[in-house]
Amino acid sequence: MKPIQLISPVDGSVYAERMPLNQDAAIAAAKAAKAAQKAWAARPLAERIALVKAGVARLNEMKDVVVEELTWQMGRPTRFGGEYGGVNARTDYMCDIAASALAPQMVEDSGAFRRYLAREALGVVFIIAPWNYPYLTTINTLVPALVAGNTVVLKHASQTLLVGERLAQAFHEAGVPQDVFQNVVLDHATTEYLISHRYFNFVNFTGSVAGGQAIERAAAGTFTPLGLELGGKDPGYVRADANLDAAVDTLMDGALFNAGQCCCGIERIYVHESLYDAFVEKAVAWTNALKLGNPFDAGSTLGPMAHKRFAQVVRDQIAEAIAQGAKPLIDPANFPADDGGAYLAPQVLVNVTHKMRVMMEESFGPVVGIMKVKDDAEAIALMNDSPYGLTASIWTQDYDTAAAIGAQIETGTVFMNRADYLDPALCWTGCKDTGRGGSLSYLGFMSVTRPKSYHLKKV
Repeated sequence: MKPIQLISPVDGSVYAERMPLNQDAAIAAAKAAKAAQKAWAARPLAERIALVKAGVARLNEMKDVVVEELTWQMGRPTRFGGEYGGVNARTDYMCDIAASALAPQMVEDSGAFRRYLAREALGVVFIIAPWNYPYLTTINTLVPALVAGNTVVLKHASQTLLVGERLAQAFHEAGVPQDVFQNVVLDHATTEYLISHRYFNFVNFTGSVAGGQAIERAAAGTFTPLGLELGGKDPGYVRADANLDAAVDTLMDGALFNAGQCCCGIERIYVHESLYDAFVEKAVAWTNALKLGNPFDAGSTLGPMAHKRFAQVVRDQIAEAIAQGAKPLIDPANFPADDGGAYLAPQVLVNVTHKMRVMMEESFGPVVGIMKVKDDAEAIALMNDSPYGLTASIWTQDYDTAAAIGAQIETGTVFMNRADYLDPALCWTGCKDTGRGGSLSYLGFMSVTRPKSYHLKKV
């Protein structure tokens, strides 16, 4: 068995190395989680909530270490300070609504019958987390799963090996029992073995479409419920009545923040013909104001992509689009830190079409294509012309217009005048190749519990 290496995008060095568990050790971890689950679920809800909140509070105390480690692992500039805002907000919201979301629904409580629907923890929840927002994406499932009474086994991406270790450390130091929340290092074969042999009662995976397909194949015939948040190619649509400056600032930030490595990042923009030229001009100026560089430098607003092979995918898409007639508007010479590897200059493309991969396949990098449209109908058709459906961003001055357009878009979330955002009160979900299931909101508790009906009769 080979060690799993974490290659830092900052300088190409081996930042961390861990040996994956062998099959016997992995099975033992899963069995320990199962053995610990009933006692954890038997604790009062308020006690579980307090321990989860204490775990997140302990994580906050580790901020300086976590932010530095995060930059070494996946390249996000330290100036952005980690993911604590979202981690805290999501934890607080899910804990605040837990009592009402998990409360039994009484149908009848009389002298003859007591009939009600309850929610019961599924058992052992397996989280397979990604590297791009490694703390946030874990928290989305970890918090409701533990609060609802499940035990959790976490497998983090190889690019962010230390994130799982820090989460486990924080929660254990706060008093969450070791077997209730375990961080494990697994290879693909062992991961698939555990899933296919039904060691888990729910599997939540965030990652690529191909990864989601592998999880589904492993779970086939086990009836294990799955939550799959997969690819995205999220569109922005700028209507004629949009606030142009706000649209440029938000959509371009949504496209290029975190080097474009966002599940719900903006990857294609459609602009009404009356605003198109002005939008493109401002978008280019906005992009050229970025500074690509070492993510530990205070002036860097754009760091490297998480791995040079991810950057190569984006380079290939850009080169192919240009060969097919797309026009690049950003001169890479403006970004001398572009090294042909993980450090990649951002790019804005026009003269793009849906025959180009850069407009149809997930890029997950700092590139965006911009197209001119004549009306809502054309924009809706183009937004729906995608195998993905996570979010869509509509720019207009009217709620009703945004809602009417949103109702025609095949997507999980409709935004008006914002993008690349996650509201813990709303379900995070998608359709088509983006996957299935949902996290956060009260529905997030439905994913990690099952209904149980009680029909009690007096005689």
